[in-house]
Amino acid sequence: MLTRRATTMRGPLIAQARTDHEVLACHPVMAQLRPHIGPGDFLDAVRRMEMQGYRLLALEENGHVRALVGYRIIEMLRTGRVLMIDDFVTDSSGRSRGCGRLLYDRVVEEARSAGCRAVELDSAVHRAEAHRFYFRQRMHVLAFHFAMEVPASHSDGLGRS
Repeated sequence: MLTRRATTMRGPLIAQARTDHEVLACHPVMAQLRPHIGPGDFLDAVRRMEMQGYRLLALEENGHVRALVGYRIIEMLRTGRVLMIDDFVTDSSGRSRGCGRLLYDRVVEEARSAGCRAVELDSAVHRAEAHRFYFRQRMHVLAFHFAMEVPASHSDGLGRS
């Protein structure tokens, strides 16, 4: 559960997951997008990425995390300052209820406040449902994203790599 500031506000709460408890409360939803990462590895990775500017925002409703966005603000020659979304996921039991839209709107406001010129994300080609959501948010396909795995180095038998 996220720390709710002293308030009588009801409804969804959007806040940065800061404590270990708050980050770990996000894991069940994040695991729907990143099932290969266990809770302990998730916490460790979030802590390492925070040193690179990563922030994890969660939308909590009725004491349960319903949606997450992990992002960082970077600067590139192509764009200037940009808010880059690493992870965006809504709990499968709560999709199409507006949680994703509320969280997306918050991220756009974060980008505006930070002086960003754009919000960008990469989405796997097989995630058609997610793509429909992004198109509804007025996002568009900008580029191909090329990648390759870096092969592990191997010795030539003489102690050289």
